[in-house]
Amino acid sequence: MNQQASTLVVGFIGLGVMGKAMARNIRRAGFPLAVHNRSRRAVEELVAEGASAGVSPEEVAARSEIVVLSLPDTPDVEQVLFAAHGVGVGARPGTIVIDTSTIAPAATKGFSERLLSRGVHLLDAPVSGGPKGAIDGTLSCMVGGSEAALDRAMPVFQAIGKTIRRVGESGAGQLCKACNQLAIVSSLMGVVEALVMAKRAGIDPYAVREALLGGSAKSFVLENHAKRFLDGTLEPGFRSTLMLKDMKLALDAARDLGVFAPATALGTELMTALCNTGYEGKDSAALGLLVEQLSGVTR
Repeated sequence: MNQQASTLVVGFIGLGVMGKAMARNIRRAGFPLAVHNRSRRAVEELVAEGASAGVSPEEVAARSEIVVLSLPDTPDVEQVLFAAHGVGVGARPGTIVIDTSTIAPAATKGFSERLLSRGVHLLDAPVSGGPKGAIDGTLSCMVGGSEAALDRAMPVFQAIGKTIRRVGESGAGQLCKACNQLAIVSSLMGVVEALVMAKRAGIDPYAVREALLGGSAKSFVLENHAKRFLDGTLEPGFRSTLMLKDMKLALDAARDLGVFAPATALGTELMTALCNTGYEGKDSAALGLLVEQLSGVTR
């Protein structure tokens, strides 16, 4: 346990697949940790490992110097922050809230202003790297907000991530995550289309993938998502419904900024189609199944 870790009390709210893994790594790094979640099972797991349970977001915030959130969507974050027993009620001036959720950049700016009026600093810090990155503590954290707040919270970030990058003021982290998801889905569209084309032509798609990995087409998506699609190992992972939510956020951001965004629009349409055809609970790499079906390719 390092000395800096032992002097910072951390609260964690939202113990889903990503949140529970991040909270576990924070506890393992030596931070006193208070946790809260709507369902009790994850709380009980972490309490058994040395964390303490908080009865509400307000109580967790009252006990913590840094509060980390990992929640599904914008309304969930607003509820946890500003409801009657929310973080904003319990947090003392000087508290730092790290929001690792993926939510709307414009809403994040508003949340930051509301918290700052109470002396509380918000760092929007959505993460990339998936469940494995969360378990391994190797996430990429895209941070928006005060540089001074980030400096103070850096030991917590170092417990959950390998790459911690401040990209700008409040909301910039969320916009960066929207760019991340747009880039992933755009690449995924091209990769699965290429592999289905190979299958349609009677060429071994595994061989095509290996060939592409040896050239300029090599990418994380080709290496990982493409293999999941070809193998049919599509249990999430990152659910298609969550990717659709993120793409809608990206499309909204593009609209608000007046950006010509055909890839964002098409990616959102295809993820919508994927979720409307029974694959909403599968990994986003299931987009390849949709392309197969529409191409008349059978497994």
